[in-house]
Amino acid sequence: MNFKNIVQLYTAGKRNFRKADLYKAKLAFVCLNEANFSKANLCLANLRGSDLRGVNFSEADLTGANLRQADLTEANLGAANLSKVNLRGANLTRANLEGANLEEAVLGEANLNQTNLRYANLSKAKLMGAILTGAILLGTNLSKSILLRANLTQASLIETNLSEAVLTEARMPDGKVHDYA
Repeated sequence: MNFKNIVQLYTAGKRNFRKADLYKAKLAFVCLNEANFSKANLCLANLRGSDLRGVNFSEADLTGANLRQADLTEANLGAANLSKVNLRGANLTRANLEGANLEEAVLGEANLNQTNLRYANLSKAKLMGAILTGAILLGTNLSKSILLRANLTQASLIETNLSEAVLTEARMPDGKVHDYA
């Protein structure tokens, strides 16, 4: 199954692409909302600007994928491998990223409003200007991440690892801007 078939099959009404091998797939600016890509291989896939609302990426491998400016509203990315993925400017509002690996991911200016990031690994992630308002970060690893000017208003930071994180000009859960370095 190649990436061209995916769009054709999706257009014909198919939504289940579980365990599909889409290594380096070129799926930029396509609509695949509500599709199932659980346990799929999407390493180095280009999904830039795509409509992925409500998509199931649970346990999928998206290592190095380009999801820049993609709409992942309410998507399920639980336990997905998103290491080194580009999510700059992506919309992840109310998405499920519980247990996901986002090590070294780029999430600058991403909207993570009310996103579930419980026990996710965001070590060395770049979250400059990211919106994490009301995000659930229980047990999340944010060590060595860059949260410069990030908005963490009303975020739950219980048991969150912020060791060596850069929080310069970050708006913290209490609503105050703190100058951490």
